[in-house]
Amino acid sequence: MKLSDALEDKQLDVRLRDKLVEQGKLTKKQLEDYTAKLEDSTANAAYTDENK
Repeated sequence: MKLSDALEDKQLDVRLRDKLVEQGKLTKKQLEDYTAKLEDSTANAAYTDENK
């Protein structure tokens, strides 16, 4: 993994992203663009409750 890829992953980590948006280091537009390109993986979901 390239360093730039690792830094991007860290920036978009759910544990850090809200703080980075608040600090202005990550824009809401960047976050929206990232989430828009994510695949829908609901077919791979594993349910633990009978009431899906």
